[in-house]
Amino acid sequence: MSQRIVYFLAALLCALSPHARAAAATHPNIVIILSDDFGYGSAGCYGADPRLVRTPNMDRLAREGRRFTQAYTPGSVCTPTRYAVLTGRYCWRTRLNYGGTLSPFDPLLIETNRPTLASLLKRHGYATAMVGKWHLGYGTVKPVDYTKELKPGPLELGFDYQFAVPQNHNDITRVFVENHWVYGLRSSKRTPSKGNWGLDAPQRDDPKTMGELTDRAVAWLERQRGRNRPFFLYFAPVAVHELITPSEQTRGASKAGPYGDFIHDLDLSVGRILDTLDKMNAAENTLVIFTSDNGGVVARKTKSNTQARAMDAGLKINGPLRGGKHDIWEGGFRVPFIARWPGYVPAGTVSDQVIGLVDLFATAAAAVGEPRLDRAAAAPDSVNMLPAFTGNPTQPLRRDLLLQSANGVFAIRSGPWKWIEGAPRARPGRKLPGKRGPKADQFRPQLYNLETDPAETVDVAAQHPDVVKRLSAVLRRQREQGFSRP
Repeated sequence: MSQRIVYFLAALLCALSPHARAAAATHPNIVIILSDDFGYGSAGCYGADPRLVRTPNMDRLAREGRRFTQAYTPGSVCTPTRYAVLTGRYCWRTRLNYGGTLSPFDPLLIETNRPTLASLLKRHGYATAMVGKWHLGYGTVKPVDYTKELKPGPLELGFDYQFAVPQNHNDITRVFVENHWVYGLRSSKRTPSKGNWGLDAPQRDDPKTMGELTDRAVAWLERQRGRNRPFFLYFAPVAVHELITPSEQTRGASKAGPYGDFIHDLDLSVGRILDTLDKMNAAENTLVIFTSDNGGVVARKTKSNTQARAMDAGLKINGPLRGGKHDIWEGGFRVPFIARWPGYVPAGTVSDQVIGLVDLFATAAAAVGEPRLDRAAAAPDSVNMLPAFTGNPTQPLRRDLLLQSANGVFAIRSGPWKWIEGAPRARPGRKLPGKRGPKADQFRPQLYNLETDPAETVDVAAQHPDVVKRLSAVLRRQREQGFSRP
C-alpha cells in the first residue's frame, strides 16, 4: 500500500463521526451492570443527597461517560426486564404475558433457539459470562429440581460461564448456581425449614452475597487478561433488592439507614469492576453500562421496612417521579442509565433521548458491526441506540416504547406523551385486581405530557382525544404483531 493511500485512510478515519468510528474500531469489550430495584434518584449523579448516600463510583462513570435522563425498563418488575435485556424482545410476548415474575421453580423462559445478547457476541468471538441474579428459570419442567443438572440455562443461551443467584436476594433456594449445578451440592438430601428449601449445599450468607458475586465477576474478568479476544460480562448485583442486608464494611455508614448502606455496597461493587478494568488496561476499549431492572421500592411497609426509614431521612429513592417498583407510573420504569466508552462516548455529557433497556441487543449488535437486524429472526423490539451513545442526534431515535406494570397494565411512551391503557391482566389462576385499593388509580385510561408534567399529576386525556386515539391504535398494533421495531 502506498504512503499516499495510508495518509488518505488515516484522514478518512479521523473525519468519521463518532458512531462510524465506533463501528470501525476493534470490537469493544462490553460490561453490563444491571442493579436490582435501584431507583432513579438513588445515585449522586441523579440528585441523591450526599449527606445521605455517597456513590463515587457511579458518579465517576457519569463524569467519564454519558448519563441518560429518560431510560426505561420494559417492565416495572424484575423478570420482564431481564428477559428483554438478553433477547431484545418484550416479555409479554412470552407465557409471562401478565407482567409478573418467575418463581424459583419455573423453567427457563428463553427458548434455547432464540438469539440472545450472549449468543450474538459469542458469534463475534467474545468470551461471555453471567454473574449475579438470574431470575429467568432453569430446565424445561416445573418444579425445577435443584438436586439435578440445571439444564438448559444460561450456558445454552450463549454464556460460557455462570455464577448466579437463581431468583432473588434472600430467595428460598439459599444457594448459588455455577454453570449447570448448585454450587457445592453434596447430595440430593433436603432438610427444609421456614424460608429455606434445605438443599445440601453451602448456604448464601445475605450480607456477604454482594461481595461474593463481585469476587466472581472480578475473577472472571482477570482470567480474560492476555487472551486476545473481546469479552462480555453481564453482571447483575442483588442490591438493592429485599432483604436489605448491608455488608459489615458498609453497615452504619449511611444516614439513610440500612437501605443507604446497601446502596454503598452496590457502589463498591461498581468500583471494583472499574478498578479491575483499569488494572487489566482494558478500560479504554470497554463499553460499560450501569443501569437498573426497574424503579426503586417506595412502599412504607416491606420485609425490612428500611425504605421508609430512608425516605423519612430525606432520600428521594426515585427522585421527583411518581410511584415505584410494580407501578405503571414513571417511578416504576425510568431508571439510571450511564454509558462509558472512552473515545466514543463523550465524557461528562447528558442525553435526554428516550431509550429502553430492550434496546441493548440492537445497540450491542451495531457496536460489533451488525447495524441491521432481521426482526423476524432476532430482537424484534430492539432499536439501535448507538448514535445516542456516541453522538448527538437531533431527532428521537425511538418513535415509541411499550411499558407493562407488574399488574399487566400497558402504557406507551411516545415523544412527550405517556398513554396508560389502564386494563390489568390477571396472573393465571387469580382474579383481576379490584377497582379499589392503593393501586386503583392505575386501572383507568389516562394521558400525561411528561415534558411539562414529569410527575404525572394532571391527566390530559380529555384535552387531547386525538393523541389518545393514535397511541391506543399503536399500542394495539404492536401487541398484535410480533415486533415493534420499524
